[in-house]
Amino acid sequence: MTVATELARRIVGLRYEQIPAQAIQRAKIALLDTLGVALAGSREPCVASAERALGRGGASGPGPGAATGPTGGASTVLGRGWRAPPLEAAFVNGIAAHALDFDDVNESLLGHPSAPPLAALFAVGEQAGSSGRDLLAAYVVGFETGAKIGRAVNVEHYVKGWHPTSTLGVFGVAAACAKLLGLAEAETATALAIAASSASGIKANFGTMTKPLHVGLCARGGLLAALLAREGFTANPAAFEQEQGFFNVYNGKGTYAEGRIFERWANPLDLLEPGVAQKRHPCCGSTHSSVDAVLQLREQQGLRPEQVGRLEALISDKRILHVNRPDPKGGLDAKFSIQYCLARALLRGEIVLEDFEGEGYRDPETRRLMERIQVLPDPRFLGTAENPHSAVVSVTTGDGQVHRLQLDHAHGYDGQHPLPDAAVHAKFRDCAGRALPPGAVERLLDGMSDLERVADVRPLVATAGG
Repeated sequence: MTVATELARRIVGLRYEQIPAQAIQRAKIALLDTLGVALAGSREPCVASAERALGRGGASGPGPGAATGPTGGASTVLGRGWRAPPLEAAFVNGIAAHALDFDDVNESLLGHPSAPPLAALFAVGEQAGSSGRDLLAAYVVGFETGAKIGRAVNVEHYVKGWHPTSTLGVFGVAAACAKLLGLAEAETATALAIAASSASGIKANFGTMTKPLHVGLCARGGLLAALLAREGFTANPAAFEQEQGFFNVYNGKGTYAEGRIFERWANPLDLLEPGVAQKRHPCCGSTHSSVDAVLQLREQQGLRPEQVGRLEALISDKRILHVNRPDPKGGLDAKFSIQYCLARALLRGEIVLEDFEGEGYRDPETRRLMERIQVLPDPRFLGTAENPHSAVVSVTTGDGQVHRLQLDHAHGYDGQHPLPDAAVHAKFRDCAGRALPPGAVERLLDGMSDLERVADVRPLVATAGG
């Protein structure tokens, strides 16, 4: 039995009735949060650029060919007011869902688990008239697939420079879509093997529009893999483990352990342990523990920018490569600049979407404060995979006082202590309200909160079209 065939057996075998109630609740919160972030992201320039590249020109209403697609019918492009074939909708919605880097994260995947499957599942689920239960079961099994493969290949896969949200997420999308489409075991194994040839995304492109493009390609690629498998397409069932297969090509010999995929499969679900973390701040997750530490020092110690002589942040050496950006060149780049994020947090007492819009990254007051911020690898965890979210922030004031705070997790990043549902609902209203009128926002909030009782997701998803 190959990795793909064993995964397929478990994917097909997991039924909605077997999923714990707590996991269903976490799945609903994750999908709601991701939908809100995608709606806010739909207003970003990268989404309009993708539309123009597809020949849509950003116009409202269905474009040419929108009435039919590979699966028949059309799917909603979130927040944009037009419909498209499912593969095209999955692509654009995937870009929107990750455009703001405000979507949730998972430690096994070392990436963003919900944006890729949501983009694909909403597209194909709407076309098929799937039930909310079917969509939830597909999301849970997709989450589990991507995360458990992550356990087998990380932290080496992440450190090598791959973007796991996409390179591993494509397997989660393929599994989720195969589940929603009702594929048999053999077809599901084929979909996973096809997806291995769609895995892509390098961290060198973080801080540009190409990072959310990874999610668009991932959502489209995973859905396409499932559709091809359903139509009899072939692929190597040993595409993971062969000498020139995914594990050896993407990781390298001796840097993965395929048995980890199955040793704790659904026991517990990765959605529950280590869990899914909704983001509190609209910037790279690798900055969040440091940002939370600065906000806590600001609140508890009354720390103000003019008092700071030097601020030092110690973070994981696995993350410093993509967030040590003392001179961000634009709003997207600033999302990955820990110096910028810490300065804004100290200056404003919060980080909001507007911090990354327009010319905010050039703000003179912020730039002056950034010059006093130094970011270093935490010597406690050099060369290890321990405490990837830990941060130690030390602030030395002008009169020589030192304020120090260590946080092992950003707020909401501990699967046992997620952000309160009320905070996620407030975030959803703020994000979704950037693309939809208040009435539509509330209808979506109500429908997503009661998703397991939705008989047909088509009206719900259509409400998100704008």
